[in-house]
Amino acid sequence: MERCGAVVSCVFAVILVLQLGLTPIMAQQEQQIGIAGKEVILSCKAINNQKDGTCTWKYKYKEVSSTIISFSKAQVFKGKAPMTHRSELNSNSKKLKVSDLSLDDAGIYTCACYSPVVSISLHVFKLTISSNGHFLTNEDLELTLMQNSSHSQPHLSIKLFNINNNIVTTEILQEEAPQKYILKLKQLKAIDSGTWMCHVYSNSPSINQNISFDVKVLGFEEERLEIVYTTVGNTAILSWHLNFRKIKWKEGFTGKLNWEPQGNTAIHELLNFSVTTHQELHKTKKSNHIWFEISEGKTDGTMDVKIPKVQLNHSGQYKCQLEINGRRTESVRALVVMQVTAIPAGPLSRGGKMTLLCQVSGPLPSNAHLLWERVNGTQMEMKKSKQHEAKVEVNVSAPGLWNCHLVEDNNKKISLNYTVEEAHVWNSYAVIGIIIGASVLVIGLACMCIITGMRWQRRRVSIPVSVKETGKKDGTSKTILAGKEDMSVSTPDV
Repeated sequence: MERCGAVVSCVFAVILVLQLGLTPIMAQQEQQIGIAGKEVILSCKAINNQKDGTCTWKYKYKEVSSTIISFSKAQVFKGKAPMTHRSELNSNSKKLKVSDLSLDDAGIYTCACYSPVVSISLHVFKLTISSNGHFLTNEDLELTLMQNSSHSQPHLSIKLFNINNNIVTTEILQEEAPQKYILKLKQLKAIDSGTWMCHVYSNSPSINQNISFDVKVLGFEEERLEIVYTTVGNTAILSWHLNFRKIKWKEGFTGKLNWEPQGNTAIHELLNFSVTTHQELHKTKKSNHIWFEISEGKTDGTMDVKIPKVQLNHSGQYKCQLEINGRRTESVRALVVMQVTAIPAGPLSRGGKMTLLCQVSGPLPSNAHLLWERVNGTQMEMKKSKQHEAKVEVNVSAPGLWNCHLVEDNNKKISLNYTVEEAHVWNSYAVIGIIIGASVLVIGLACMCIITGMRWQRRRVSIPVSVKETGKKDGTSKTILAGKEDMSVSTPDV
């Protein structure tokens, strides 16, 4: 029994000694967070002021320990730890800097300069962004978060903040949690370009870490369908504002502009363009259509197409498309043209009727309609189109000024007017025109007569005059023609 008591006493003594020896070491252990791809600086805090002593940094993961670097009397010795070639030791502070971290760098780092030994548990997170953070508009972002440490990985709470520091709702896949989390965000917009933040939180061990990452979304500043309204004969300008310079997009890409006429499935390629890695924009006209022009000389990434003297058949959808590595995105401008005609054309005869037709080139959205109204007219003289109808007619039996408006959400987008004139008014104008024309004709004829008479008079002056003398004694005669003498001899009378 005495021997058993002695053995138990020895065991308790050994345990007490181990506890006393390990307590200083454990008291110095701390946790530090590292991000894959970046650097981390590990501090050896418990050192004295002696600079000539030997310091050794070691790495341990799952019972396997290896030396990273050792410093002694201004001499540095490299070990065989996996991160040795990426590690630097500050000879003064004894701090260890590990660059280009990877998940495998997680583990226990110990700094043995003097007693006590400093122990640091490095917990490493790796954040991976799909497409290397470069997207086209309407593409989905997929974010993968992985973690590694020398201890068991905790379950994490993850929140995503956009460029405006607002929380974004994402779909989180946790099939491989806690080692791996996948977050999905659908349909990015051009305005999402900028620096985002991934916030990682855990109670035990205590983790409260922000990981920033950049997102670049190539596209158009106006992504929604834009409707351009105009009237026949006017000039229309269709514009697309590309954001590649604004977000400093470094990769080259191509694009083209297609036109799909209203009511026609045929697609015409009007032009194509390319952007180099130096952000230079080059445009090339591809179509033989001469009714549109390309604006040149703009350096802000704007794509402009000018259509002078718009006609009804110029309407349709104009699609600007961007392409990079087989991925595409596009922005659409719909050109809607208004035209006003009268049936029958010309003046309104007394007691007669006329139909005014106002039409646009394509179907209208549910919040838009056409409206005929007579200037200074009554409510009864207004005529509104039915929903989704692209034309409206109004019967007219009196002269006056009529306006056709295209109204969208109670806002007048475009207007065209038509003046209905009475027949007698129109006839009086015609009579005045005829009288003026006849007067001009009479004056012209008189002038022609005067000129003709003067020419005739000149011709008469230039005709030769003949004078004939008959000799009295010798029976000879003498004829003078235009100042010339022609002597002729005649036979005397018997």
